[in-house]
Amino acid sequence: MLQVSEGKTETLGLLYERYKRRLFGFFYQLGCDRQQSEDLVQETFMRVLRYRKTYTNDKNFMAWLFHIGRNVFNTHYSKQNRQGPQVELADNRMEFGAAEVELAFDRSHNTRQLEKALNSLTLENKELIVLNKFKEMRYKEIAEVVGCTEGAARTRTHRALQKLKTIFFELEKSER
Repeated sequence: MLQVSEGKTETLGLLYERYKRRLFGFFYQLGCDRQQSEDLVQETFMRVLRYRKTYTNDKNFMAWLFHIGRNVFNTHYSKQNRQGPQVELADNRMEFGAAEVELAFDRSHNTRQLEKALNSLTLENKELIVLNKFKEMRYKEIAEVVGCTEGAARTRTHRALQKLKTIFFELEKSER
């Protein structure tokens, strides 16, 4: 990114190839469909190019990139006077049969259970899981973010996942 900020804009393509998947996943996890997510990734990199001079060596590039992506997402949905993407179950029933609707309902239920379980974790454990599973960061990258060794990041992440699993299944039992 330092090269891009110095005017070597041809190197932006490398950054795009390296980070487009993570950014796409970010938008997709926020509820955007495939096309919207792709459009928002493109807009994010257009802004990276536009604001390249604001990047400095002391900034974590991924954090800076995701900050821009978050602003792109918020701008996109504020223009449409909405809080964000909306799921419309009526449309899904038209396109799918009863079995697919039931499967979608089960997935939705499991997602809500997972959100409850994640929210009951400590901030440190929640952060480790999001970085590892949702943002697909390697243990070395996680270690840099949280300030520990790679081995400690691996151990802490494993323990956090075990806690999440325990809480998730406890919530399932309590609902029965």
